[in-house]
Amino acid sequence: MPVEKLSVRDVLALAPVIPVIVIDDPEQAAPLARALVDGGLRVLEVTLRTPAGIHAIRAMREAAPEAIVGAGTVLTPAQLNLAVEAGSQFIVSPGFSPTLCSEARTLDVPMLPGCVTATEIMAALDTGLDTLKFFPASRSGGTALLKDFGSVFSQVRFCPTGGIDMRTAPEYLALPNVTCVGMSSVATAEAIRTSDFAGITRRAREAVALRSI
Repeated sequence: MPVEKLSVRDVLALAPVIPVIVIDDPEQAAPLARALVDGGLRVLEVTLRTPAGIHAIRAMREAAPEAIVGAGTVLTPAQLNLAVEAGSQFIVSPGFSPTLCSEARTLDVPMLPGCVTATEIMAALDTGLDTLKFFPASRSGGTALLKDFGSVFSQVRFCPTGGIDMRTAPEYLALPNVTCVGMSSVATAEAIRTSDFAGITRRAREAVALRSI
């Protein structure tokens, strides 16, 4: 199925872990993408927390065409448009914004907004979205709250992100309403800064193996 035809739920189902990437030097983007893909993680979220984010998205698309590269920490329609122009194939925001979701729909790009309350989930459902980011996961009730949401919002699937690591990820992935998790510990800022791409590939393989735990 062509990437352009994938829904956000289809994208999230491609790997148990989405690495959440904060990058300062765009020159690191290409080898980083290759390291993650070589480790078995094809879905990459590049946050726009640094000025290098947009450049990194473009570089990753060129270096790893088999990867699905998205933009994270998208807060405004202007950022969303820049991300799409750079080649972003999905958009992630920390919260739910009807304006952002409308812009994503206009641009026909998959959108993953953050929700941590029943009210936010219902608002997202009203806009036609049933696949959501649960952020910040560990500070917002973790697996206990997700279990409660599962009994009320059976149609919704989540990507919990925030405070999740290799140790706690299996607890989230065991829930029927969790499709994948987002983690920053696969490609840490230190590993990127020191070009420890072998270590990133190793951790990516460990992350892929979480599916079978």
